Amino acid sequence: MTESEQTQILEEIGRQIASVGKEIEELTELTRPVSLDASIGRVSRMDAINNKAINEMALREKRAVLQRLERARERADDGTLGTCGRCGGEIPFGRLKFMPYTTRCVTCAARG
Repeated sequence: MTESEQTQILEEIGRQIASVGKEIEELTELTRPVSLDASIGRVSRMDAINNKAINEMALREKRAVLQRLERARERADDGTLGTCGRCGGEIPFGRLKFMPYTTRCVTCAARG
């Protein structure tokens, strides 16, 4: 990977970290406990509880993505960003541009 490509990937990681951070803030607000004092009907309360559970799952997923992005930034610092963790080959720039947190090349990712 060239220096220019690595700079582009690091910029993308920064953008995605900022975006995911905002989403985490919003989801954190949406996952606050459903107050018993709220004057809503039984069905509405059940909907609110269901929506809270869905938002909690989305929040867990976003936190996992944030961790992967932060680890990608660490890999850039130690020089392993863009190197497949399984075969040691180079991860294509297009794949890194789309998923900067990926640790596998296309071939190894397809193998599972």
